[in-house]
Amino acid sequence: MDGQASISTEILARYAGDAAREILGVRGLHGRHAVKVDDDLRVEVHVAVDWGVSIPGVGKNVQARVREYLLRMADLEPASVDVVVDEVGVR
Repeated sequence: MDGQASISTEILARYAGDAAREILGVRGLHGRHAVKVDDDLRVEVHVAVDWGVSIPGVGKNVQARVREYLLRMADLEPASVDVVVDEVGVR
């Protein structure tokens, strides 16, 4: 063993979901498997957003927050963070 711990993709997905929920305009995660993280650290987040928000702005904010959160919590830089808006609605 080289002394390094590994974190499962399920835990990383939970971290990414927590980060996405913090963004103003995100109503919540969308779907049963709303966050996916593969072995190459590509992250896909499915969200529902509030009516009237800037969808590109919310997407960029989610991407930045997920990157920051994974770096801080797991010391990992994701290869990519894709944000999919599946629903737009009123709270």
